[in-house]
Amino acid sequence: MDLMGMMGKLKETQQKIEDTKKRLDTVLIDEQSTDGLLKVTLTANRSIKSITIDDSLLKDKEQLEDYMILVLNKAIEKATKVNEAELDAVAKMDMPMIPGMDNLFK
Repeated sequence: MDLMGMMGKLKETQQKIEDTKKRLDTVLIDEQSTDGLLKVTLTANRSIKSITIDDSLLKDKEQLEDYMILVLNKAIEKATKVNEAELDAVAKMDMPMIPGMDNLFK
């Protein structure tokens, strides 16, 4: 592949990555506490869309904080996995093989 061809392919891949990032704003990740008292929804780009808190958690600030930390961390972890898998798939599928850069997307 010539240099101009590689540059065109890189630009095309960059656009596909940007399109994928936009699409990931519409992919929702739901997570909740084991007892269902706290629920959160994030996008695959890790933006919080909603939080639902059962009234019983409002009586104990410390318990609510613990729930928030646990559930948000689980949701962020799930969203990150989806995000990375989608972006890696686009990058690996469309990137031209440039000598010395074959380990870049591993």
